[in-house]
Order: sequence, then C-alpha cells, then structure tokens
Amino acid sequence: MAPLGEHHYALTTTWTGNRGTGTSGYRDYARDVTIGINGKPDLLASSDKPFRGDPTRWNPEDLLLAALSECHLLSYLHACVSAGVVVSEYRDEATGVMREDGRGGGAFVEVTLRPRVVVAEESMLDAAREAHRTANEWCFIANSVNFPVRHEATVSVALEGD
Repeated sequence: MAPLGEHHYALTTTWTGNRGTGTSGYRDYARDVTIGINGKPDLLASSDKPFRGDPTRWNPEDLLLAALSECHLLSYLHACVSAGVVVSEYRDEATGVMREDGRGGGAFVEVTLRPRVVVAEESMLDAAREAHRTANEWCFIANSVNFPVRHEATVSVALEGD
C-alpha cells in the first residue's frame, strides 16, 4: 500500500510515425505519437512544427503549458471555496517561453498565466486575488518545475443579471 499522499500515474506513449523505413533518416519518419490512458480518449501528439512535427497535434510544450494552466485553475477554485469566494467564470490565456541551447536541447525559461476571473460579489475581490497566491503554493505541477510561473490575474465582479 502506498504511503498517504503518494499518487502514481501511468500512461502509454506509442510512436505512430513509421512511414515504412523507420528512422532510416531524419526526414524519413513522422513525429506522430498517441498517448493513451485507460478509460480516457487517446491524445494525438507530435513534436512542435519547428522540429518537423504535425502542427495539428498536441506537442510536449503545449502539454506542459496546459498542465500548468489547468493545475492553477483547479488549485484556485479549491482556494476560493476554502475562502468563501464564489467564482462564476475563469479563463486563462497562458503563454510560455522555451529557449533552445544551440546544442540540440533547451528548456522553458518562464510561463505566464493570465487568468480572468469573475466572482459573485464585490466583497469577495480581495480574497479572490489572494487565492491566486494560495493556488500557486498548492499547484503540484508549478511546484515541480524549475522555472518561474508568473501570474497576471484579473478579478472582476459579475454584472447584475449574469
């Protein structure tokens, strides 16, 4: 039995880009990948377009940015419930910067989350803003990366009748 608080995750990543000659040359294979988890729809992935990937598929950089954005969102909603803040809308326009190192590798150097949040009442604004700091502390993914995850949050009050 796993210790309290330890969680394990598993998935299968399958390369589907063999065009008939395998990796016989750098241009001879597709970067297509299928990521599967039991009970969930398959995720079609590839490398990013600059790395000879299919731009219609998710790439690892997209997935990392999505994981950070979603983790903050879910942590934020939890923090708001704990603080008595009623959130009616949340939309994040997240961006990330990855820098190549010139040796074939690279790394993300920062991510900026730009959540736009709407809360039920004006009296909730301060607690809603503070909940972003709490969410950042709670986000498992943000706590797992070695680059800054910045927040440029906007919090407003729902208009009457919304």
